[in-house]
Amino acid sequence: MKLAVYGKGGIGKSTTSCNISVALARRGKKVLQIGCDPKHDSTFTLTGFLIPTIIDTLQEKNFHYEDVWPEDVIYKGYGGVHCVEAGGPPAGAGCGGYVVGETVKLLKELNAFDEYDVILFDVLGDVVCGGFAAPLNYADYCMIVTDNGFDALFAANRIAASVREKARTKPLRLAGLIGNRTSKRDLIDKYIEAVPMPVLEILPLIEDIRVSRVKGKTLFEMAETDPALNEVCDYYLNIADQILSAPEGVVPQDAPDRDLFTLLSDFYLNPVAPPTEEEALDLMMV
Repeated sequence: MKLAVYGKGGIGKSTTSCNISVALARRGKKVLQIGCDPKHDSTFTLTGFLIPTIIDTLQEKNFHYEDVWPEDVIYKGYGGVHCVEAGGPPAGAGCGGYVVGETVKLLKELNAFDEYDVILFDVLGDVVCGGFAAPLNYADYCMIVTDNGFDALFAANRIAASVREKARTKPLRLAGLIGNRTSKRDLIDKYIEAVPMPVLEILPLIEDIRVSRVKGKTLFEMAETDPALNEVCDYYLNIADQILSAPEGVVPQDAPDRDLFTLLSDFYLNPVAPPTEEEALDLMMV
């Protein structure tokens, strides 16, 4: 099974991806997480350090693919999750999307795609063009990480549109949304009324999720010394269980940017007033 995780930049997508990877490993699956970002920090939470990238390794080998071995580019992280970082050119000096395509090419030549039960692509932000869309060509499912905010859901809609286009020729489906670190879901619900899709999980608004990234540890590793975090780990295990059940998924409906902008901005500009005490009592009587 191949999963592609997308979401607005800075939404906590890599932290979410790493914890889902560990959750899948806890369910007995052999997991490979591929970081598709020039910053090459997708797997930092699993390894605790920035692992060498595929593009750096290829440059050292003068791009002789036949001289690259799996142990040159695949590193073992927490929970037995194997990790790869695509890497990329220096900022402003080339196309990071091209590197993602080269990463997929190399891993296929190494037969890595045949060695794992689950391959998870953690893809840069909401950029879904060129090489950054390459994981959608191989994925069975796309998962979108969002929060309950306007910008993240607007980005989610662009990603959903890409899934819809790829699904015309690929067996790709959208597994659903993951709400990261949010105490509310009213705007998420407003969005999925317009573009129906599953909500896999709403992760709680707790500081430990953010801090785990800084510490270079997954929530599962932190729970070894703080058992109270096991409750948070259950959210990721629930996501893993839903994915492993091989859901039907959805092909997202079309929601033009202009229409979505109006829908979401109207939610902010014309909020529904909470019921008065008398109206609330009347509702309770019904």
